[in-house]
Amino acid sequence: MKRTTLSLIAGATALAAVTGFASLTTPDGAAAPQVKAPTRLPVERAGLACPVPSTSEVAETLYTSYTPPSGGTDPAKGGTGGSGTADKPAAATAQLRPAASTTTSGGAPKGGTKAKAPATVTAPGKPVTAEANGPSAPALTGAATGTLAPGWTVQQTTVVSAGGARGLLGLSCGAPDTDFWFPAASTAKERQDYVHLTNPDDTAAVADIELYGPEGVLKSQFTEGIPVPARSTVPVLLSTLTGEAAQQSVTVHVTTRSGRVGAAIGSADEKLGSDWLAASADPASTAVLPGIPADATAVRLVAFVPGEDDADLKIQLVTQSGTIVPASARSLHVKSGMTASVELPDLTRGEVGSLMLSPSDPKKPTPVVAALRVVRGKGNGAEVAFVPATGAISARATIADNRAKGTTLALTAVGAAAQVKVTASAGSGGGTPVTKTVTVKAGTTTALTDLVPAGLKGSYALTVEPVSGGKVYASRTLAVPLDGTPMFTVQTFVDDRGTVEVPSARQDLGVLD
Repeated sequence: MKRTTLSLIAGATALAAVTGFASLTTPDGAAAPQVKAPTRLPVERAGLACPVPSTSEVAETLYTSYTPPSGGTDPAKGGTGGSGTADKPAAATAQLRPAASTTTSGGAPKGGTKAKAPATVTAPGKPVTAEANGPSAPALTGAATGTLAPGWTVQQTTVVSAGGARGLLGLSCGAPDTDFWFPAASTAKERQDYVHLTNPDDTAAVADIELYGPEGVLKSQFTEGIPVPARSTVPVLLSTLTGEAAQQSVTVHVTTRSGRVGAAIGSADEKLGSDWLAASADPASTAVLPGIPADATAVRLVAFVPGEDDADLKIQLVTQSGTIVPASARSLHVKSGMTASVELPDLTRGEVGSLMLSPSDPKKPTPVVAALRVVRGKGNGAEVAFVPATGAISARATIADNRAKGTTLALTAVGAAAQVKVTASAGSGGGTPVTKTVTVKAGTTTALTDLVPAGLKGSYALTVEPVSGGKVYASRTLAVPLDGTPMFTVQTFVDDRGTVEVPSARQDLGVLD
């Protein structure tokens, strides 16, 4: 084939990627085949990693595994969802298995466990639950294939009723990756913050951990080249990684040199209880932190700039009635490579709200990462949770383990008004799914507390899908009061990436020479 012909084909392919459709003419004038844009198909495999839920003797953990109904092709009928052939298609699976535990700095427990892993999901649309109590519950890794892969989610919810780790700890088990940012961590004396690194793969991974305080990089030790064996988890106590003075607000950056890991920070405060800190959304010039409870008694905003430029951020609260500037803090200056924080007292004043950070000067956008530490209650009855910045839902997102009482869904539209479809699934023990279309006005937050499946038994999943309009950000608050303490946890909705672009490679090049 002539070199000029190859160039023409390459040019047409690039044009197709931009316009979605392209055609070209060969040197002899003949029309070449039309090149179609990539199509979106359901993913064939999805992986998750869940850290060790707790080391407390009184911990009670509930796992909820769920895949939302999808329009994907059933692999059992010879479709694209499975890995089998048309003659003998593979069955769809969604299963978690215990991972081995390895001790590193901080003296965390060592050794595997024979604790039972959560039950396997057998069909989309119905949650499956399992319990694992006490300190022997392991970290879990696993994968879903076929029709169970698109949107597969696992929620890990733990109640610790007493001790230094007291609290309601909630986490959506995360997809393995190579880069994570965690603002709002701490090395303070009253905090015990462990970063949990869980390797779901059959080969070892190597991770690095960087710590950034208010003055910049914290001098660290034992943070480079941390080995994470295959199908194992490694907990690392942050305060043991640096000899510098304790810091109330620290940003943690986890990267891998080889392989990939699931990463989450388990935080325990001796006065405020404990919860999981999930990773912030990727650095962006605008950050949305949705779903601050209406009765929050203390809110601390923590932000970090990974790049070389400082950031001047405008702080706005997106409420149920509109967007306002909090009286406690109108702006925040964040120096490059340094962690900045600000207290926001009396922020919500009885209304569920979301925080939005944007450039004070739109002409100077600077990517940032951010998270909130939120407290409900006071004194001995105080309880803590974290809200990381999250991305807008582009196609679909799900949070499992919602209860008939104590569940609040917060939907925030910051640009234009938007419509979303919200589905409450069948319950893990029975019930009929319910779907509702919700309109969120521009610059407001809508809170839903009454969307519950009919005849609910057990827990259920909430799925949010944009229908029209602007960008929507969402979170779910689960409240489980215990002995006068307003225990709660907040999980943000992260797009499930249930579909993937598949380029069309089928072309008839017979007319070219």
